[in-house]
Amino acid sequence: MKNLKKLIILTGPSGVGKGTVVKEILDKEKNIWLSISATTREPRDGEKEGENYYFLSQEKFKEMIEKKLFLEWAQFAGNYYGTPLSSVNEKIKQGFTVLLEIEVEGAKQIKEKFPNSLSIFLLPPDIAELERRIRNRGTEKEEAIKKRLSRADYEISASNEFDFALTNSDVNETAKRIIKLIQT
Repeated sequence: MKNLKKLIILTGPSGVGKGTVVKEILDKEKNIWLSISATTREPRDGEKEGENYYFLSQEKFKEMIEKKLFLEWAQFAGNYYGTPLSSVNEKIKQGFTVLLEIEVEGAKQIKEKFPNSLSIFLLPPDIAELERRIRNRGTEKEEAIKKRLSRADYEISASNEFDFALTNSDVNETAKRIIKLIQT
């Protein structure tokens, strides 16, 4: 991977609004390509294979780990998540800036391997707002919500390990700030 400044890491706790901010960025900037992650979790309503995620079986995912086909991978809330290496390399070669919207452990792995990447941590305005956002998705059972909220405390404590930490109070403003960081 030659042009590492073309690799942008966006992370933060579940429910902080990463996906919403990314959508806003992609609407404004056409030379940014969002890396599609692989996961073993079940698709949520409206999610499409190859558009939102590559939905894989546990067996297939583990096989790809063994073959070192992921830029990063992690296990979270009972499921695996990872970034397929081949598509990221291909898009960088084509001149795109590659945006990785990933969970904190994967972001740390990439930051370690590629210190020249730009890493941005999204923070919630506060924990109550984070919980409200997770609950309002209406996609998870109480046990999974509690796991995500518990995990959020740990993840937020790691925010100082990234190049920038931005509070996501307003999606449009957050997207503008991220685009400015990418362009400088």
